[in-house]
Amino acid sequence: MTITKDTIIGDILDIDRTTIPYFLEMGMHCLGCPASRGETIEEACAVHGVDAGPLVQKLNDHLQAND
Repeated sequence: MTITKDTIIGDILDIDRTTIPYFLEMGMHCLGCPASRGETIEEACAVHGVDAGPLVQKLNDHLQAND
């Protein structure tokens, strides 16, 4: 799976729960909330005032390293 800014957070968590620390690192501590699982990375980053680009890169690097 390749992550983009339009990828739904719940889809990422369903594929690999070891990505959770990257969301926590950017200030997203509400991962258990149904609303947050339905957001795209871009939407979540906008709410938390963070640039989506670095998070997308970290997630893709992590997933590729764990393939």
